[in-house]
Amino acid sequence: MALSSRSRLSLAAAGLRLHGVGLRFASATASVKPETEVDTSENEIVAPDFTNRNPRNLEQLALARKERGWKTTWPKREFWHRLRLERTQHYVEAFVERSNGDVVLSASTREWAIKKHLYSPKGVAACKNLGRVMAQRCLEAGINFVNFKAVIPWEYRCDSANSGIRKSYAGGWCRSA
Repeated sequence: MALSSRSRLSLAAAGLRLHGVGLRFASATASVKPETEVDTSENEIVAPDFTNRNPRNLEQLALARKERGWKTTWPKREFWHRLRLERTQHYVEAFVERSNGDVVLSASTREWAIKKHLYSPKGVAACKNLGRVMAQRCLEAGINFVNFKAVIPWEYRCDSANSGIRKSYAGGWCRSA
């Protein structure tokens, strides 16, 4: 079967040669003139008014600069995102904020969706569940690295705050350096 199709092809090619029309295959022809080279140096020039429209990309790659500030400033601002926990008499609130102070995410035991699952909106169990909720919300928002250092060093030595922080890290966060 294959021989008959090849023989038909060669017969058709021979018939075309008799009439002055040749059968050429692209791989058999050699190009006589070289291709002109394209100047790609203009592709490497960066526009002077370049703006990075996705600054979070550098954070995901761990290449973004952290705001260092002065060594004497307190509290330190060497983080991309910081977890801040506030306890009042009746509620517990957690915030994720940037180094400039903007709040990115928040969760509180005042929210009805969280409050209806708790026996008490203040205490160890509330802090643990708030840590789980914050871990889930941060992962959904694409925040993988969170720094937790207390603004006042003696502020978070209680069991409830420590357990909430441990649960949030167990929920999938990584600590940033």
